This record gives sequence, structure tokens and C-alpha cells, in this order.
Amino acid sequence: MKTLALLGSTGSIGVNALRFIRQNPESYRVLALAAGRNVDLLAEQVREFRPGVVAVMNEALAAALKAKLPDASPPLVRFGTEGFVSVATCEGVDTVISAVAGAAGLLPSFMALCAGKELALANKETMVMAGSLMMAEAARRGTRILPIDSEHSAIFQSMQGHPREDVRRVILTASGGPFRDLPLAEMERVSPAQALKHPNWSMGPKISVDSATMMNKGLEAIEAKWFFGLEMEQIGILVHPQSIVHSMVEYKDGSTLAQLAPPDMIIPIAYALSFPSHMETGLHPLDLSSVGVLSFFQPDTARFRCLGLALEAGKTGESMPAVLNGANEVAVESFLAERIGFLDIPTLIEKTMASHRPHPVDGIDAVLEADAWARKTATALLHRL
Repeated sequence: MKTLALLGSTGSIGVNALRFIRQNPESYRVLALAAGRNVDLLAEQVREFRPGVVAVMNEALAAALKAKLPDASPPLVRFGTEGFVSVATCEGVDTVISAVAGAAGLLPSFMALCAGKELALANKETMVMAGSLMMAEAARRGTRILPIDSEHSAIFQSMQGHPREDVRRVILTASGGPFRDLPLAEMERVSPAQALKHPNWSMGPKISVDSATMMNKGLEAIEAKWFFGLEMEQIGILVHPQSIVHSMVEYKDGSTLAQLAPPDMIIPIAYALSFPSHMETGLHPLDLSSVGVLSFFQPDTARFRCLGLALEAGKTGESMPAVLNGANEVAVESFLAERIGFLDIPTLIEKTMASHRPHPVDGIDAVLEADAWARKTATALLHRL
């Protein structure tokens, strides 16, 4: 039986992970849970899965959660970054699922590796900010980082049984988000509600906006660089509106392998947790005859400037990806709060990157400092847009 800690249990990935675990009680046991603000759902999860340790964002939420838990055998309730780290390093856990949104997932994910845990990673910002440190720590501890993102899971699956040196490049697919066909002039008037309506996937607010700006695909390109030991020039991107081909691997002999599946996150979650097996998920098999046409085209980086900025940050390397990510989180939060417009998101990120002098990130503290600098600078620049 695999023992699990789940960071981000009330989010989209967390709920789907528990859905898979619920289907396979003989194979998985949840020992620890961490969530953000949804204490009602978290309390339900605690009653069902009976973890020994639980964490939430702050002390007030911890008190609210305790009030909702049964008096008999309650879990240890912790809060804040220390609480999340305690979940990620919980004794007896062998696999940590990291599904916390944004940079908040970095330290708990890194500390899980330091504790020798296997990491099933859905938090792409962790690899964007500190990919080299994450991969080095996993190698040093003799543990693994398994991808949960559908695109990286597809690449991972398409590489099984093939020498890494035979890979020419990987091709990430992108839905194009809700605005792939919207004229640029109309994108100025896009509202947060419109940006949150993804055509194919059900996701949290931050990743939904990232998909709408195509920043999400840029972050995934940087993530793929570290996951698979690639140069940025070896990573291609194609817009694929149907979201059936989840990514591809092109080999030196001219062949290309792809992973196809319905757009449901339970599939990459199940593979990360059951690797190298493909376990039953309860989904119907893919019916290509009903899908019909599969189309692909190049993304427009002039319209989706965030994608170009992310690729530029990936090529620059050092501290620049952490700065990109920090600025993006400030910009997305400001857009959702209606303090800036949709097209101001790439402008704020670009100005923050232009103000930064890249430097090596030789430790987790250097990454956190770059992130803090980016947030402070982006917040100051907000008032000049």
C-alpha cells in the first residue's frame, strides 16, 4: 500500500486525486492533507480519509477547521508554510502529491524531496522557479519526481522504453484557451469571468487565467526543460483545440510518439500514482470516431505575449524564470481583482523582467529572494500602468 500526503486537497487536482484514491482503497492510504481556505470541504475529506496531520493557510482557518472536526481522534492541525512543510515531510508518507497553486508550493515540494519522499508534481511553478535544484535534490536522495500535468505526463509516457539520447525534441500541445480566436482589439475588454471559462478543462482561477494568456504553456516549456533534460530550443508548442493529443515526442529517426486521452486530469494523476502501471480510472476509452478532426497550428506570440516572455525567461535562465513567475502571480491576482486589464498582464511582467539583472540560483533561499524581489517590483510597477 502506498502512503500519501496531499498538498492542495480541495483544489481541482486534489479533488481528482482523492477521487482516484477512493476508487482504490486497497492500494493507497492518505496520512496527511493540506488545503487553502475551503475548510468545509477539507473537514469532509478529513472525516472520510482520517489523516493524522492536516494544514491550512493561517491560524484563523486552523481554528475554523478544528471547530468542524469530530471530538474523537482529531488530526493534528497546523497552519502556514510550516504547516504545509509538516504535511510534506510527514513520517510514514512515501509519496507526496503537490497540487498547491503558485509559488506557495515550492518550499513544501522541495522539503518533501529533502525528506526522501517520492514527489507527484502538479505544481509547475516549483519547476519553473527551481527546476535545477529540484532535479539535483531528487538525484541526491535517490527518489523520483513524477509529472501530473497532462502535457508532461504525456511526454513521460511517450519516452518509456526509449533512450533519452534518441529524442530530437518534445512538442507541447495547448488548447489555446478561451480567447484563441478572439481579435486582439476585443481582448482589451476581457473580464475575469470570461477568462475563467476554459473551453476544455475545469481548473482553479490562477491556472485558468494562465491558460487564457498562454502563460501556462510557457511555464510548461520551462518545466519540460528540467523534467526531461532539454534545451529550450528542443521544446515546440502547437495549439490543439480538441485537447485530445496531450503532447508528443519526436525522435531522431523521424518518428513521433503521442499520448491521446479524454481531457480528464484523473488520467495523469493515476499514472503518477501507479507508475509504471495503467490502473482503471472509470473513464470511457477514447472514441476517435466521435472526436472527428484533430487540428494543430502554431501559437501567435504577438497576440499571446505571455508565452513569448516565458520562453525568453527560460532561455535566459538563472533567476529570470523565478522573476517571471512572481510577476505573473502579481499580475494575475491584480487582474482577478479588476485592478488591471487583461492585456496589462504581459505588460507588467515585461516591465518587471526588464528591471531585473539575472543571477545564479544556487540554493532555495536565492530562489525565494528572486521571487520576493519580483513581487515587490511588480507591485510598485502596478501604479505606473
